[in-house]
Amino acid sequence: MTRPIIAILRGIAPPEAVPVAEALVESGITTIEVPLNSPDPFVSIGSMVRALGDRARIGAGTVLTTEDVSYVKEVGGQIVVSPNCDPDVIRATVAAGMESWPGVMTPTECFAALKAGATGLKIFPGSLLGPEGLKAIRAVLPKGTLVYGVGGASADNFAAWIRASADGFGIGTALYAPGLSVEEVRQRAQNIVAAFDAAREAA
Repeated sequence: MTRPIIAILRGIAPPEAVPVAEALVESGITTIEVPLNSPDPFVSIGSMVRALGDRARIGAGTVLTTEDVSYVKEVGGQIVVSPNCDPDVIRATVAAGMESWPGVMTPTECFAALKAGATGLKIFPGSLLGPEGLKAIRAVLPKGTLVYGVGGASADNFAAWIRASADGFGIGTALYAPGLSVEEVRQRAQNIVAAFDAAREAA
């Protein structure tokens, strides 16, 4: 089963990239982003793509420039996630054949991102808008727009977000933080997947 969860591996280093990614995929999380403020992120992304590219969508987060979009493409990335809405970055990502997930907060940013060709919208930080804010914005978004909650969405409130129409989530420190063992990441991933499945069934 493919779950709409993006694992955000902020701070991961190349030696642990593949083992951690394998643990995530085996636990049921098959979309992975390596934020570009991590150590040697393009090395990690490239290694993950070579090892797991046939079983997972792997790409970069915190992508702020069109140059970085090009680097993500060069190492085989499939997804570009940003904390902001930059139409140039979105257009460059789409032109390169990758998924574009810009960060948005307001209806103006949502529509600017969609106009530029975004694959979906990342409500960020989700804790500021909350499920009620998403519900209000959803009323004006085009039908079928994919919206993920990131930064404030967790196992504790998946159900509230899903009821408010969230299509998926980006999960960071609840899944991974530097210093965690592969087995600890695996256990966290299994817990997140179980919580997500239960919330989706309840909703």
